[in-house]
Amino acid sequence: MKILLMQPSQERGLGFRSLAVVEPLGLESIAGNISEHTVKILDLRIENHLSQTLRDFQPDFCGINCSFTIDVYQTREIASRIKSWNPRVPVYVGGHHASLSPEDFYCSHIDGVVVGEGEAAIRDLVKAHETHGEVKAIPGLVVNESSAPCYTPKRPMVENLDELPIPARHLTRNYRRHYYLGFQKPFSIMETARGCAYRCDFCSVWKFFNGKCRMKSPERVIQEIKTIPEKYIFLADDNFLQSVPRAERIAQLIKENRIKKRFTFQARSDAIVRRPEIVPLLRQAGFWKVFIGFEKIDEEALSQLNKHNSVQNNEEALKILRAHGMEIIAAFIIDPSFQKQDFQRLRQYILDRKLYSPSLTILTPLPGTDLFTQLKEKLVTTNYELFDYVHAVLPTKLKLPDFYREFTELYKAGYAWSQIGWEGVAALLRHTFTISHLVSMKRAAWASVDPMNYLAAHERRGVPLKIR
Repeated sequence: MKILLMQPSQERGLGFRSLAVVEPLGLESIAGNISEHTVKILDLRIENHLSQTLRDFQPDFCGINCSFTIDVYQTREIASRIKSWNPRVPVYVGGHHASLSPEDFYCSHIDGVVVGEGEAAIRDLVKAHETHGEVKAIPGLVVNESSAPCYTPKRPMVENLDELPIPARHLTRNYRRHYYLGFQKPFSIMETARGCAYRCDFCSVWKFFNGKCRMKSPERVIQEIKTIPEKYIFLADDNFLQSVPRAERIAQLIKENRIKKRFTFQARSDAIVRRPEIVPLLRQAGFWKVFIGFEKIDEEALSQLNKHNSVQNNEEALKILRAHGMEIIAAFIIDPSFQKQDFQRLRQYILDRKLYSPSLTILTPLPGTDLFTQLKEKLVTTNYELFDYVHAVLPTKLKLPDFYREFTELYKAGYAWSQIGWEGVAALLRHTFTISHLVSMKRAAWASVDPMNYLAAHERRGVPLKIR
């Protein structure tokens, strides 16, 4: 069969496209499990040629990745266009948002939703459509029927991640020069584990993986790294240090195999504080940048997120990492209840600790999370295109123009062009980025620090402002 897998574009909203465009690892992963078929990945963020692709490729089966809430409407539009082209072609949706809120895809132009991991499900689905088998006998689906959606039994998760094939990155070969993370380019993303042991209220990851953690063996991790030509690799695990002995073994194998890459990883600060001896080993193996969810700068606010960590750990981890030359991307959550003094305190915190290029997101209750259950009655909009982490979907204490003005001041503090760092300077000198890309990044940077752009999005998306 000819199978077309699609990644929606990021053309709507401010979002994070100016900071990163990463390969569609989920699509590459499921494609790797159906290698006996003819598979094409269409990344609509880069190549917006859906109609032409449908005509030229003539797919027998279509899958759309909807991991992000902001992609819901685009996903439905893509499905509608496919059915308009050929109503007989089956269309299925998968990904984090689709799995946690399958009801958002109950419509005539979508045949069903894959709930949870897709590697095994895609094989069963393709086989059922190829042999005219019974789709409702396949576990882990929500099948759309005219009367009501039909939920099939849950599919057990993959027990041994080592058994999964290496993602089919060759299917994005023509796109790979367009993928980047900040000034990291050429760039790739991979996972060495799935799931998280913690239960943060705002997070959908542990929900998607049913609260379970599974890890690939160090040997399997090295095997995959060797297949990646790009210099920069981002490890998508929510906490790469959930098993420090495994992280140590991976670092040792990287050194033994003389692998020369630069790794960015995610970790909790308490893991670093508990085992600081892992940091110099990681640094020697090419781990140079770590993303840490600081979230809040006071203990009470942090505890309200069910983070089970402390501001003190954040501070201590910062010292440990910097002592070994590791760069830190600190993530902060901006509460809609922030007053001007709260913004000022956070801005000063960022400046005092020289936390350049921080991740700044507005508290957003994503469907399927505990936070959404707690706050859904307080939402001021249900327009999913505003659920991009940089728009307020909950009531703000400040007037909305003032809230966005203060929010953009945080960007100015953390993203000053004078703080792009040596890696950014080196990227510019190497001409790694084209002039057009640098111009677009500069324009996006200006857009991100203009509060009127945030306000305009509410109006454009049918959410009239109620200025108090």
